[in-house]
Amino acid sequence: MKKRVRRKDFEMRFYEKLLQERPDFVQVLASLGDAYTRKGFYEEGLEVDHRLVKLRPDDPIAHYNLACSLSLVGEVGKALAELKKAVLLGYDDFSYILKDPDLQAVRKNPQFDKFMERIEQIKKKKENG
Repeated sequence: MKKRVRRKDFEMRFYEKLLQERPDFVQVLASLGDAYTRKGFYEEGLEVDHRLVKLRPDDPIAHYNLACSLSLVGEVGKALAELKKAVLLGYDDFSYILKDPDLQAVRKNPQFDKFMERIEQIKKKKENG
């Protein structure tokens, strides 16, 4: 059986080149991380998401994307912790959490149901509050 060699495409090489000039260019890092993930380069995407969280520690989207990358590489416990952090920082698209394919492994974790139950409790308090 032949091993399939994945090659980086123009988009990824373009972003990588830009980052050589400006390594902390947040928008380019985010685009590169997205490109890596879409193309199945999960380890590379994870590395980018770690960089983004360091550059933007209070950004809920950065933590959400890190949770997705961690889930894709099988680090489910860490992924759930990052997902919780994203929510604490303001991420509130809970319906997407329930269907995001990148979080499939996280949703299989027994702790995920407890996490979502807690979110529902908080939502109800806000609505009644």
